[in-house]
Amino acid sequence: MGVVTKRSSMTFFSDPTSHYSHRVRIVLAEKGVTVDVVDVDPDNPPAELADMNPYNALPTLVDRDLVLYEPNIMMEYLDERFPHPPLLPVYPVARANSRLMIHRIQKDWCGLVDKILAQPGAKASDAARKELKESLLATAPLFAEMPFFLSEEFTIVDCCIAPILWRLPALGIELNEKQAKPLQKYMESIFAREGFKASLSDLEEDIRS
Repeated sequence: MGVVTKRSSMTFFSDPTSHYSHRVRIVLAEKGVTVDVVDVDPDNPPAELADMNPYNALPTLVDRDLVLYEPNIMMEYLDERFPHPPLLPVYPVARANSRLMIHRIQKDWCGLVDKILAQPGAKASDAARKELKESLLATAPLFAEMPFFLSEEFTIVDCCIAPILWRLPALGIELNEKQAKPLQKYMESIFAREGFKASLSDLEEDIRS
């Protein structure tokens, strides 16, 4: 991944296929953080991971003596630790709205993505796929209101949305409908960002190759 340049005091244990790991890698790349990204097979994690993370789970971020194992906490920590460029609004109301939007993405979309990826051919996955597509199409007009999702600037909210949209082909979802045009334009813009391109693992690049 392009963000890895030299040995660092910060290490990120990442699942190269997970949208949760991907959202943190986008933050790292957007901020140009020097970090050692360790791609880990979630079915065969290294022993050191269990020593650091009580859940033996991915992703895990290690910054000297600090160990974080919740991706949204990682993103906010990185935004505070490396304040430029800022990825959360400065004002409390706008910041709270961003956090609420991340919560809604988690509740409305991430669970459906996880269900589809866990059992792609299952009947329950077909229902989840239909629900996710309908939700994305219903939300599409919001992507036309500002350059980024409900914001003039690229934010952590975009870091959460982009990995899901990148995985749509793997989820078996096509957005060819006319009402999807704002969403398609948003995707083109986000996927063209240098930070986003640098965040991709080799396996993620293969999704759209």
